[in-house]
Amino acid sequence: MPRAGRICIVRQSMAVYGNFTKRSSTALNLGTIVRSFIPCSLVAAMALQLAGCGNRDWNNPYPESETNQNIHYSSFFERPKHLDPAQSYSSNEIEFTGQVYEPPLQYHYLKRPYELIPATTTEIPKPIFVDKDGHELPANAEADRIAFSIYDIHIKPGIRYQPHPAFARDVSGAFLYHALSPAQLDHIDALADFEETGTRELTADDYVYEIKRLAHPKLHSPILGVMAEYIVGLGEFGATLKSEYEKLEKAKGEGFYLDLTQYPLEGASVIDRHTYRIKIKGKYPQLLYWLAMPFFAPVPQEADIFYTQPGLKAKNITLDWYPVGTGPYMLTINNPNREMVLVRNPNFHGEAYPSEGESGDAEAGMLKDAGKPLPFIDRAVFKLEKENIPYWNKFLQGYYDTSGIASDTFDQAVRFDAAGEATLSEEMRAKGIRLVTTVQTTTSYMGFNMLDPVVGGDTERARKLRLAISIALDYEERISIFLNGRGIAAQGPIPPGIFGYREGAEGINPYVYNWVNNVPQRKSIDAARQLLIEAGYPGGVDPQTGASLIINLDTTVSGSPDSKAGLDWLRKQFKKLNVELVIRGTDYNRFQDKMLKGNAQLFGWGWNADYPDPENFLFLLYGPNGKVKFQGENAANYSNKEFDALFVKMKNMDNGPSRQKVIDQMVEIARLDAPWIWGLHPKEFGLYHAWFRNAKPNHMANNTLKYKRIDPELRSQKRAEWNAPVVWPLWVILIVLVVATIPALVTYRRHETRVER
Repeated sequence: MPRAGRICIVRQSMAVYGNFTKRSSTALNLGTIVRSFIPCSLVAAMALQLAGCGNRDWNNPYPESETNQNIHYSSFFERPKHLDPAQSYSSNEIEFTGQVYEPPLQYHYLKRPYELIPATTTEIPKPIFVDKDGHELPANAEADRIAFSIYDIHIKPGIRYQPHPAFARDVSGAFLYHALSPAQLDHIDALADFEETGTRELTADDYVYEIKRLAHPKLHSPILGVMAEYIVGLGEFGATLKSEYEKLEKAKGEGFYLDLTQYPLEGASVIDRHTYRIKIKGKYPQLLYWLAMPFFAPVPQEADIFYTQPGLKAKNITLDWYPVGTGPYMLTINNPNREMVLVRNPNFHGEAYPSEGESGDAEAGMLKDAGKPLPFIDRAVFKLEKENIPYWNKFLQGYYDTSGIASDTFDQAVRFDAAGEATLSEEMRAKGIRLVTTVQTTTSYMGFNMLDPVVGGDTERARKLRLAISIALDYEERISIFLNGRGIAAQGPIPPGIFGYREGAEGINPYVYNWVNNVPQRKSIDAARQLLIEAGYPGGVDPQTGASLIINLDTTVSGSPDSKAGLDWLRKQFKKLNVELVIRGTDYNRFQDKMLKGNAQLFGWGWNADYPDPENFLFLLYGPNGKVKFQGENAANYSNKEFDALFVKMKNMDNGPSRQKVIDQMVEIARLDAPWIWGLHPKEFGLYHAWFRNAKPNHMANNTLKYKRIDPELRSQKRAEWNAPVVWPLWVILIVLVVATIPALVTYRRHETRVER
């Protein structure tokens, strides 16, 4: 502070308190000076402390004790709703359940196309086919002869569950925590509060028990309907459980345990301690894919009994909150308002990193850990992040190991070269960040309601109208503008990475594209206008009204700028044909109702692969799956007898040339009929710091954390470099304050000298 200001403050104080004695006056001046010197002292102390911090990154959001530890840092944006494998079906849930639970099968981490391999089984189970009389059939028997498929699944011995209080026993062998009293529960607030834990070997009973849980009336498993069509007796089993549960509920009230072992299920039975059997109606090879999902992971009866206790449920200690598995990790902290933590399971049976992959994996360093024991990471910490920008900034500071790319940070991270290929920006390369891109096993499309009198039906008029619109909607432009190039235009319903997808010239949709210079090129707008003429709409004019043809697009309401810009872009695409697009926006419930009743005309939809099989996409166009007539997933209500007959033939075939031929026929029919504007397959862009290794996107596997590796020392080094504190402003402030204090000290000294005289 300048000298005049300091003197003014002192004089004012003395005037107000003029009756003070000399001693009081001296004390007042001294106190004022001391107060003026306090900021200097604080700044000095801070500067000295900071100077002593060395290379520590001061803004580190994690405890200092975690420095150089083998921990993976990630985030979640929304709390998982279900961690019970019978109920969980969302991607934000399976990120956790996939690391804890072990279904019998899993996907090879590196190979493409996706390949199933054993997880807890000794081998991939092969079905035995039998006819209606129970006679065994040859492996190449026609599907219509097969009444049942029998899968005997052999579990590896010696696999043990994670430590858990549900298994804890006293010296007599009785369970410690299966009949908790209110007094015992007084001091229990979380699973970690239980002092004792136990474990036991995984058995075939645990897998059968989970299959039965799919039909539990209180769990509402999302796959019960599908599985009831295939697993023998599951539908009837569910009805029996519902009836029994209702009786027991009336007698006992809520919170009782329903013992599923007391009810037999023909479609799932135990053969011996390490073998169980699944019996399927007809031929259904897709069952093997389901056996790689947590729905079919083992759940021990002890855990169900433990968690069913009413006192625990009231404290949110349930299987839906704390999973129990044999996988490489166990969930130790579940605080969805802050963090979730996975820790290495000390009882994990072990597994080796793959020693082979697809072409290019060795060159990319993906096989450096071949044969080494899994998992590599000791702990994974997931922090709640509700906003993209804070997450992005922490990633750039090194506090998150990986990141996706949001639209508002895309230009900071990615550049496109002259060939249109995505590359990293200079800033990202300087940090050693790697970019990994892959096309997702997802199809995003716009569908025509085939029941609509204008765009629907199997007439030439309607078909050519649909093809004209399909050509006019320039999805390459849409991908460029709204997705920053993150996608490829779809040529049919099957995405890359799924058997049946065709590459190159043989894979294009010839009704919408030409093959030019070894790339697909969308047909000209003139070709689309000619199709409109042939459809009876010359110049886009509806002959019945004499005005532009009107097409209605039903969609869900969104007030975001991106949504509005996207709809404006769609209107412009239709304007190229002189066709007017009317947007009919509603909330999601109303939109769903419209789709069920067939009141939509044109709509947007999408599908993510449940498993890597073409059946999982082609069934979206199968007539008996029509949404209006059958409440299925065929939202376009498309029905073509030839397509349907081929689908029935194709769905049970093994992958090979014969199946590919049938798929090609189906795709050709669908392209010609054009029930969809085929849309796009989105690309995933992932950013990985240099210390995060073995990162390869796998859109089928759910248990990939065990393959990842961290270099904690490199991470600590980079964090220190990127978050080095800027100390010099504090020293400047300190010097300024000290200099400003000197005149006040001089004035005080003069005053003291005058008083002494």
